[in-house]
Amino acid sequence: MSKIKLIVGLGNPGKQYESTRHNAGYWFIDQLCGKYSAGWQRKDKFFGYIANASIGGQAVYLLKPDTFMNLSGKSVQSLASFYRININEILVGHDELDIGCGEIRLKSGGGHGGHNGLRDIIRCLGQQNFYRLRIGIDHPGHASQVTHYVLNHPSSQDRELIDMALDRAVDQINKIVTGEFEAAMQVLHTKVKN
Repeated sequence: MSKIKLIVGLGNPGKQYESTRHNAGYWFIDQLCGKYSAGWQRKDKFFGYIANASIGGQAVYLLKPDTFMNLSGKSVQSLASFYRININEILVGHDELDIGCGEIRLKSGGGHGGHNGLRDIIRCLGQQNFYRLRIGIDHPGHASQVTHYVLNHPSSQDRELIDMALDRAVDQINKIVTGEFEAAMQVLHTKVKN
């Protein structure tokens, strides 16, 4: 059974992107950092910010690449290779167009689904069997609107739903890190009644 040793949150660096939908992975990793009182340190060799946390009695690296989204792979690859972390010991939190705001899904492997951050991680690692925490941001309705949509701010109602989903994920992180994926999925994949 795999245990998670590296948790990555995807986003774009810079004030102008901070509150955009595409940065939902950053929101997740920042919440984790806060919960475990881990302090971010900028590390050039990992192209991002790194923190150490003890989750479920296990040492875990938290990583926030500060490359742009489509270059996230070099950050993940450099840290994973330096600390000899296997592909199935990595969890990547990212925004997901194919599920609604307030929903969150945990899965292992799969393609990139058009997500540039995932595409680059798969390219750099040469494999796709890492875990993903898919944070629902909803779909604008047409492919031509996607870029504009993900780089804009969610409504306050959508942001509230996303934050509630992130809270559920943070509550389940002990199970995820220790390899109790089915138990975590049961909670995360259950629709919450408003």
